[in-house]
Amino acid sequence: MKIRVGFGYDVHAFAENRKLFLGGIQIVHDKGLKGHSDADVLIHALCDALLGAANLRDIGYHFPDTSGEYKDIDSKILLARTMDLIRKNGYFFGNADITVCAEKPKLNPFIPEMQTCLAQVMAVEAGDISIKATTSEKMGFVGREEGIAVYAVALIQSNE
Repeated sequence: MKIRVGFGYDVHAFAENRKLFLGGIQIVHDKGLKGHSDADVLIHALCDALLGAANLRDIGYHFPDTSGEYKDIDSKILLARTMDLIRKNGYFFGNADITVCAEKPKLNPFIPEMQTCLAQVMAVEAGDISIKATTSEKMGFVGREEGIAVYAVALIQSNE
């Protein structure tokens, strides 16, 4: 059995007049995130971790922000397509560990719903997706509430 690990990181700035999407769900907040797609920074980091584990480059390579096809796209579609790529290359999902860094909004109440949503999109067990939320203790761009950063690690396996 071949086991591979990938790491993903993404960051998006807050923007006025945008909805906030994280982990595939909408969260009520006074600002959303700036981006070409729906700017779901959590899903973007997860996609990069999965693609990196399979040595398939990154989310920007597969879904470029220069393409009108991806303008305002629901990031759950990008995640589903990423999972298709992983499976077409002979891998199956093991688990993911994700850390969201945000001062606001407080995310702990939304974590179970995010896990369920991601698991449905990925066709995996919700228990195989760990999501944690933290702050940056008022330091840096996250601490100044200018945006959100997400770190993700994914394990994939093949039967080789």
